[in-house]
Amino acid sequence: MTQKLFGTDGIRGKANQYPMDPQTVLSVAIGAGLTFGEFKEKPRVLIGKDTRRSGYMVENALTAGFISVGWDVLLVGPLPTPAVAMLTKSLRADLGVMISASHNPFDDNGLKVFNADGKKLTTAQEIEIAENALNGHQFLSSPSGMGKATRFDDAQGRYVEFVKNTFKKDMTLKGLKIVLDCAHGAAYKVAPEVFWELGADVITMNAQPDGFNINKNCGALHPEGLAERVLAEQADIGIALDGDADRLIVVNEKGITLDGDHILALLATYRKAEDRLPENKLITTVMSNMGLEQYLQNEGITMLRAPVGDRYVSELMEKEGAALGGEASGHIIFKECATTGDGLIAALQLLEVLVASGEPLSRIDHPYEAFPQLLNNYSFEKDPTAPDAPAQVYFKEIEEGLGNKGRLLIRRSGTEPLLRVMVEGETEALIQSTANNIEKYLKSENYIY
Repeated sequence: MTQKLFGTDGIRGKANQYPMDPQTVLSVAIGAGLTFGEFKEKPRVLIGKDTRRSGYMVENALTAGFISVGWDVLLVGPLPTPAVAMLTKSLRADLGVMISASHNPFDDNGLKVFNADGKKLTTAQEIEIAENALNGHQFLSSPSGMGKATRFDDAQGRYVEFVKNTFKKDMTLKGLKIVLDCAHGAAYKVAPEVFWELGADVITMNAQPDGFNINKNCGALHPEGLAERVLAEQADIGIALDGDADRLIVVNEKGITLDGDHILALLATYRKAEDRLPENKLITTVMSNMGLEQYLQNEGITMLRAPVGDRYVSELMEKEGAALGGEASGHIIFKECATTGDGLIAALQLLEVLVASGEPLSRIDHPYEAFPQLLNNYSFEKDPTAPDAPAQVYFKEIEEGLGNKGRLLIRRSGTEPLLRVMVEGETEALIQSTANNIEKYLKSENYIY
């Protein structure tokens, strides 16, 4: 067990296989307990999960591990990832763990860990957990020192009220028709309540989880069905969440999908006009489109890029004093509201703009000319992104050839065993030919198969 146990967003893998097998999960809980509980008399951890069948297994393995090193456990059941972050801080827990593989299919699962302030862990803390997980079994508590587990039944209600309180008090959603796609995921109960209690006419879809259908042809990764439903219902907006509800994709009243970049463009310009965008800065990642960057520059907004992962967005926001940040994938962070990306809060902040304007979403959206972008995923035999890999010389030549006409980003996924190759440029022909050349090179050098 090493630092590689953790990716860009916690730990993730196939359920019942390393690192998401019960033995490893139990060891991770022991490692986390030893890392964060050293100076606490009776520390406690809050554990939530999404709707995957494997969540039962992982929840019990985590519970056993924490109890074995003297921690008390609060179990909150199916709730969004941001709810676990919020409740960890609100209930003064010493650690929070969300059992989820986010947007991945049901046969994956994962762990997202939050500190007592509801923030994701640093790389150094992840390394320490991995080391303690390897050696921690020799430090188990005595029978009298073990912890206990209890269910916390008020978690859903607390989170619903928390999210509602981020919406402007003098506003209502009355008169708006919303189609809500819950992705059969963690927000299937709380999300409809939030929008309905604020006055909206809510049409809910994909809110019947069976343990196997999470994210399946629905939610933020597959908004096609949502777009069709918005048009059929003549709704004002469609809102799509992913499996753990920390990301948001929307569909306007014309059935057009807006990704995270478009949502950020709209929110940033609105907040700048309201003088609610400190330093006129927006934090995104290396995946955000160059067209967004040019558009924001013309609007007097500075866009800064972080590595992929909302943890890194949050860290750069803190460093730069920014209040708004996010990813093209739909993670949106509002510093004054939450410590991590929250799909429900992001939806309410976008609905605030919609209500304030009194116009359809298609009229207030700030379209920008997006650069063509191509993203290919490959299974790989060896890692071309390693600093000493000969491929680095080839990649540098490609980047120099693109100049200011495009970008090249090649990285290992932090959530799946894949190599991601993103090419962005002024024309479709440019990015297609560049991507084809890269693929030929990677195959010829036996990097990918």
